[in-house]
Order: sequence, then C-alpha cells, then structure tokens
Amino acid sequence: MKRFLQILEQTAKVVLVTAVVLWLCDWAVFRVRLARGTAFDSVQVEEYLSTALKGNKQEYDYMGVVQVSCARALFPHGGAPACWWLSRHTTQWE
Repeated sequence: MKRFLQILEQTAKVVLVTAVVLWLCDWAVFRVRLARGTAFDSVQVEEYLSTALKGNKQEYDYMGVVQVSCARALFPHGGAPACWWLSRHTTQWE
C-alpha cells in the first residue's frame, strides 16, 4: 500500500508540473501574439435568454447572433475564452 501511495504522489507531482509548464508556455506565446496584435479573434455566438416563470416553467428567448472576442491560445487569457473552446460551444445562455 505504501508503494502505491508513493507512485500516486509522484504521478500527481508530474501532472502538476506538466500543467504549470504548459500554462506558462501558452501564456508566453499569448504575450508574443499580444505584442504583434494577433492574440485575439472573434467567433459568432447565438445567445438565448432563459426566464423563470410561475409553476417551475421556463421561457426561452432567442437574443440573436453576436461576435464574441476570444483568445488564440490553449487556455483563457485576458478575460476572454479560448477560441478553440468557443468555436465548439457557439450557443450561450443567460
């Protein structure tokens, strides 16, 4: 059991270090793109509004299509979601 916990601990450390290094590299590439003016893009998103009604009912209203700014990176940066994620989730609910 002790050996299993040691292996689990080492695996967790490797995963954590890998995630931190990946995020730092992504941030550095994002900063270079930001300096060049190519860090952000936009994606068309359909917006819907969900309104609660009496009797546990919901009303859904189509709000239209809007352009949403996104970061061209693996992770969200600059307060904008990542473009790869936003292009796969083009429906947003408010």
